[in-house]
Amino acid sequence: MNIIDFKAGTWQRGYQYQYFVPEKINHSFVWTDEIINELLETASLKLGELNSFSRFIPNTALFILMHVFKEAVISSRIEGTRTNIEEALIDEKDIDPERRNEWHEVRNYVLAMNNAINQLDKLPLSNRLIRDTHKILLSNVRGEHKNPGEFRTSQNWIGGASLNDAVFIPPAHTEVPELMSDLELLLHNETIKMPHLIRIAIAHYQFETIHPFLDGNGRIGRLLITLYFVSKGILEKPLLYLSEYFEKNKSLYYDNLTFVRTKNDIGQWIKYFLTGIIQTSENAVTTLKKIIDMKEAIEKDKITSLGNRTKQGMTLFHALFSKPIVQIKDVQTITGLSPKAANDLVQAFVEKKILAETTGYQRNRMFMFDDYMKLF
Repeated sequence: MNIIDFKAGTWQRGYQYQYFVPEKINHSFVWTDEIINELLETASLKLGELNSFSRFIPNTALFILMHVFKEAVISSRIEGTRTNIEEALIDEKDIDPERRNEWHEVRNYVLAMNNAINQLDKLPLSNRLIRDTHKILLSNVRGEHKNPGEFRTSQNWIGGASLNDAVFIPPAHTEVPELMSDLELLLHNETIKMPHLIRIAIAHYQFETIHPFLDGNGRIGRLLITLYFVSKGILEKPLLYLSEYFEKNKSLYYDNLTFVRTKNDIGQWIKYFLTGIIQTSENAVTTLKKIIDMKEAIEKDKITSLGNRTKQGMTLFHALFSKPIVQIKDVQTITGLSPKAANDLVQAFVEKKILAETTGYQRNRMFMFDDYMKLF
């Protein structure tokens, strides 16, 4: 199908409201728009650069964790959760009790994402995997009573306080199983010769339009993009997340989704999506380069000048990339030092401006790897 002939779907009559039923998407899409071709080529090159870069840097896993936490914070923030990345990285007991529910939402996102990535070794990217991921996402948080891990069996809506003033009403729940099966087929249909970036752009639009769950659709829909790239081997590591791009361009994000449904303009959505891939890939590569340069500079100029504490200092420094906010007891666990020796080592890190004390407390002080956190 030429995208200029694309028909997004039809409005159907519900009880005192209209809901939107999208057309099936498991078929080929073609286009003659040269701008799409140009963006597609650039986006593919940028993704390839990111993939190559991640392949050759040491200890990629240290850096993935921060990307995951950043994605979890931003993706949850789009849904109204206010936890910041500093809070997300510390233990639950150190969180203000009034903010622990939101802390759990971000932590659930991290758990859901990590579990889904690991499951890709055993399962294809499928509705089963999507439901399993959703179940973890909504476990013991807001939405836990909205059928975690199950497609909805009632009508939902987007925006507004009710169906009467909703901004958009997705298809009736009876349509969801067939529409999600069609989406799953598109993800794996090898008879369709369509670039992966176009395929996942269309799939993300379709998922958001179906809105198959009662809650958590936005987070799962954004996670679907990363899972697709990893499952298809486009990225060896989960280092690309579009939530920040979507949040910074939130009105454009919703407008472009809406224009597909109201104006059948899937081409503009594809351009917006590909632009996001380009910008996000460039930012990810830049961040990784800065991390590597910073790591080498600190090792050379600061850690090696610690004298007889250099070995423990190097151990602590490397651990900060996966746990950039620590307390003295954490440093003891990481290095095996006594409380006094751990405190002295932390003080040396503070003096060298590797760590910064963040709480101002005399006891239970917290120290942050400030320059590293600022990169995220």
